Amino acid sequence: MSSTKIPLEVLRRETQAIALFEAQKPEHRKLLEEAVQVSHDLLPKCKGVPPEQLAVEASMVKLSLRIAPHIQGYIHVQTNPYNSYSTERTIENAKRIVLLAHHIEPDFDVNRLCIKIPSSWEGLQACRLLEHDNIRTLATTLFTFEQAALASEVKCTYIAPYVNEIRVHFDPNYRDQNKLFTLCADVQHYYQTHSFSTQVLPASLTSTDEVMGLSGVHHITISPVLLRQLSEPVETGRSWPSVIHGRAGSSVQSKDYVSFKDNEAAFRIAFTRREAGKGEWKLIQVSTSLQVPSTEHHGIVTVRAGDQYIL
Repeated sequence: MSSTKIPLEVLRRETQAIALFEAQKPEHRKLLEEAVQVSHDLLPKCKGVPPEQLAVEASMVKLSLRIAPHIQGYIHVQTNPYNSYSTERTIENAKRIVLLAHHIEPDFDVNRLCIKIPSSWEGLQACRLLEHDNIRTLATTLFTFEQAALASEVKCTYIAPYVNEIRVHFDPNYRDQNKLFTLCADVQHYYQTHSFSTQVLPASLTSTDEVMGLSGVHHITISPVLLRQLSEPVETGRSWPSVIHGRAGSSVQSKDYVSFKDNEAAFRIAFTRREAGKGEWKLIQVSTSLQVPSTEHHGIVTVRAGDQYIL
């Protein structure tokens, strides 16, 4: 869409599904072998971590570091979805990603790392402690205002509301009938009204119309397919109403929310009650869905490389 200018900070985001897709490409076989060697090198510093898990994490970091010289802003690497409900393991995983980045590319500025962490109670408490240690975090798999409110309290750098249910990316016949456009807009206005520094970075978009409908949002996740479509000319005079601007002045901006950061019970009750538990169900669904590519990625680094087992 050559007539439309969208100011943005270019970010690189890595998830288990993206990493698995890349790991399966023949041209990345050497990268996987190098990741296995990194795993062997760092295993003494990462006691208790299975070598295949360390190799998977190393490969995700290596993939992200390859693109880092070509973009601005952060590179995002996601923690293991199996750790979604453990604050301690999530923190260990995040710090291990930083360690891996420094080991693999000593000259890389690790302050450009942003760790993607699922927006469970445990995950957001991990964000709280990591941000305190100056490790930037993104609260991903976010579906409710309660998660967004807590994410701002614990000072997450970003949140990633999933506009569409994750199923749309795996089931071509499925259409989400409850897209979370208004959540993105209301949360951004709420943050601005109450001077929270956390920024909104919507994810799980399926069309250029959805992208353009979020014009004015802090940042946005756009797939390569949609980026290509956005670069194509469109008919003169066409416009897209922005939900961000359209929701300006909504009552949610000034609504007083209970502080959740030190009240686990209140958060869990409010989160579970929101839309009869749909947000909680979606969080479980995404965490489970991402465990599948994570496990398959483990399989790739533990099977043969040529005639030799690499782990």
